[in-house]
Amino acid sequence: MRGLTKTAANFDDNRIQGWSVIRKVAPYLWPEGQGWVKRRVMLALAVLVISKLIAVTTPILYKQAVDALAPEGADTATILGLGAVGLTLAYGFARLMTVGFQQLRDVVFTRVGQRALRQLALETFTHIHRLSMRYHITRKTGGLSRIIERGVKGVDFLLRFLLFSIGPLVLELLMIAVILFFLFDVWYLAVVALTIALYVWFTFKVTEWRVKIRKEMNDQDTDANQKAIDSLLNFETVKYFGAETWEADRYDMAMQNYERAAIKTNYSLAFLNFGQSLLITGGLVAVMVMAAVGVQRGDLTVGDFVMVNAYMIQITMPLNFLGTVYREIRQALIDMGDMFDLLGQPAEVQDKPGAKDLQVKGGHVTLRDVAFGYDAERPILNGITLDVPPGQTVAIVGSSGSGKSTIGRLLFRFYDVNDGALLIDGQDVRDVTQESLHAQIGVVPQDTVLFNDTIHYNIAYGRPDAGEEEIVAAAKAAKIHDFVTSLPDGYQTTVGERGLKLSGGEKQRVGIARTLLKNPPILLLDEATSALDTETEMEIQAELKAMGEGRTVITIAHRLSTIADADRIVVLERGQIIEEGRHDDLLAREGRYAHLWNRQSEEDAVNQTV
Repeated sequence: MRGLTKTAANFDDNRIQGWSVIRKVAPYLWPEGQGWVKRRVMLALAVLVISKLIAVTTPILYKQAVDALAPEGADTATILGLGAVGLTLAYGFARLMTVGFQQLRDVVFTRVGQRALRQLALETFTHIHRLSMRYHITRKTGGLSRIIERGVKGVDFLLRFLLFSIGPLVLELLMIAVILFFLFDVWYLAVVALTIALYVWFTFKVTEWRVKIRKEMNDQDTDANQKAIDSLLNFETVKYFGAETWEADRYDMAMQNYERAAIKTNYSLAFLNFGQSLLITGGLVAVMVMAAVGVQRGDLTVGDFVMVNAYMIQITMPLNFLGTVYREIRQALIDMGDMFDLLGQPAEVQDKPGAKDLQVKGGHVTLRDVAFGYDAERPILNGITLDVPPGQTVAIVGSSGSGKSTIGRLLFRFYDVNDGALLIDGQDVRDVTQESLHAQIGVVPQDTVLFNDTIHYNIAYGRPDAGEEEIVAAAKAAKIHDFVTSLPDGYQTTVGERGLKLSGGEKQRVGIARTLLKNPPILLLDEATSALDTETEMEIQAELKAMGEGRTVITIAHRLSTIADADRIVVLERGQIIEEGRHDDLLAREGRYAHLWNRQSEEDAVNQTV
């Protein structure tokens, strides 16, 4: 009994969730202030009703034609006053009109449907970009892309089949029920109604069971897709460790689980199809036997027998797809539910109501008693107070985990501080719009990631409205122009996934050119050369230094030799500033900075000897 109660509760929960999802889709089909959309929806529904009216009257024309051909019916008056040939032509024309109005309905509605799909996809894509860094580092890109893909496909399926399959089927069944009741008797209607009721009950019960199996199959499909994308994105790492077999085995294990679920799905489909056929055939035979007896008694004509058969076939054809349609609608509702859940994820970092644009006059950056931790149990910064005057270069150094890169993420507002304040020219970054904040800060990260597009596209990404001369000027300033022009395709050279066709130094120069084109007043260099070899690092340091002229620069550094000429060096340890000053002053103190400097100098000496 508990199991039945639990199943009923799950069914009710699914039904409630389904209606909730449908309500969320409805505004896209009936948007406020867009009359053309509403007019198209109404016209499509009107055409739908006309097509169904023609469809249910078509078998009557068929009956009249058959009766007119029977010997005793030669002189019988027929509708429209037509003979057998005329009725046959009218029957053919009615069938054609049924299809014609169905296609007209699709033509009228398709623009509404595609507009809804586009708007939903855009909203989801935009919302994903609004979500916090914390959310993205805990989710897998492959999973997110599948959620969008399946969600949009689910909406498309729901629009096409719920509106133009289930809805029209119900309307057609009601019309046929009325005809059977008035032209025959209530027993015909009773048999048809019982057949349909049993058919729908059986279909829904089995399909509910199949939905669980299908969900398992989708989960395994998502898992396999994530493993494939993760492995391909880390192609080099796989090669470095000779892990091709390991990756193939992981992928094959995921596909094996998918195969097992897919087999269950196909077995259950066979059971569903046979059960449906058994029920619908039983109903068809029962009605035909009743009609045959009626003809033998003289109560019905041969045309009536044919008409009943035509109506039963007319009912059977759409019902045959009911299981598939219902399952796909249930699956579509699940997929759409995942997408709407994603849309419902709150952005951790949001603009305040009425937030103003950041106004940068000099680029004065101030951290005032800032405290922050990615987790409440693990604080990273503990009351940091730091002042970066306009036009100065301040370097932040320290051991791994001291909180260097965290300061950069807080400056760009990937996260909000837990306590204290971070200000730019006296404006708290939480009080200004994120768009204006991001526009005023240029970032050159440790590993510049490029889009799988051309060099021109990647440089122009810094300011998409920049002219060709400005793009070339930025490339020249970053000392990448000569290299680009030496390539066969020049600036139209494709850089590959994540820029893997370029060397580390070339990628970094493209990143510098991109940031130069952006021309921000505040520059954040997040260990911008630590991933490069010493020679390339020295070359790029010159570009970075020139890039910082006239800007406020915050350099997060691992190699101390790259920041020796900074206006001020700040030493972090366990989330607190323990030293700050110029390079020579810090060395003279013989403190933490001097210790780090001496250790790196010794390592460099050993490396040079080797």
